[in-house]
Amino acid sequence: MRGLPLVALLFCLSGAAAAQMLPPEIAASKKIKVGTTATYPPMESHDPKTNELVGFDIDLGNAIAKQLGVTLDWQDTSFAQLTPSAASGRVDMVMSAISDLPIRWEQLDLVDYIVSGSQFYALAKSDWIKSVDDLCGKKIGTVRSNSFPADIAKWSAENCEGKGKPAMIVVGVDRMPLLVTEFQQGRIDAGVRSMNTMPPLMEEQPGTYKLVGEPITRVVQGIGFAKANPPLRDAVLAALQKLFADGTYAQLLKKWGLERSAVATPTVNTKPVH
Repeated sequence: MRGLPLVALLFCLSGAAAAQMLPPEIAASKKIKVGTTATYPPMESHDPKTNELVGFDIDLGNAIAKQLGVTLDWQDTSFAQLTPSAASGRVDMVMSAISDLPIRWEQLDLVDYIVSGSQFYALAKSDWIKSVDDLCGKKIGTVRSNSFPADIAKWSAENCEGKGKPAMIVVGVDRMPLLVTEFQQGRIDAGVRSMNTMPPLMEEQPGTYKLVGEPITRVVQGIGFAKANPPLRDAVLAALQKLFADGTYAQLLKKWGLERSAVATPTVNTKPVH
């Protein structure tokens, strides 16, 4: 089984056979340490009533674990620590809505499973904001440790400075929930976050926020693995492929309201599996 080409494995593996691809130490311990940052509902967050981890990533990760006959040891940490933790072996993989960007390939392989994009939003009462163009020269809040600051800067360079308007001013925070305070205290005019996190935000705080334009980027997001750990990557990829085929993936997307974020098939570092 280990000698088959990967593409053949993906189409024929049962969950038990996929488990045979696990690294020996994980096969023995029956546990995978997973890094996450649980501040991005509906992807991952803490249930306010029980403090348990909930979300699409949590459900999908646990479904992968079931296929592999293991349990997941979820470790909630800062987003900035996820890549170093995986690269150094402190965790076995990271699952936290990580955008698959070439800059990350130096340290990680990413098994892609969902699509997202950078979405501008503002307070609903900000009547002067009609479109993204109205935000040139304004303060835009976002998490400093992910790809959003670069996305804002690129859009601003092309659509603000490039048209003779003042540049957007990025206001960075450590965690997305901190933007609530930034809005309340008037320190930002708008924010940028994943389009996938907007539905629960607007549902939980009806009438508070509004979308500004369409997403300015389209990115796939993946599960991250250290470059030195291809056996675990391939085992998880095989299990994920089975969840796509048996309908579990589609069911979980529907459960969390993420149908428009579906991808047709998993990829690795944005490339089809061959």
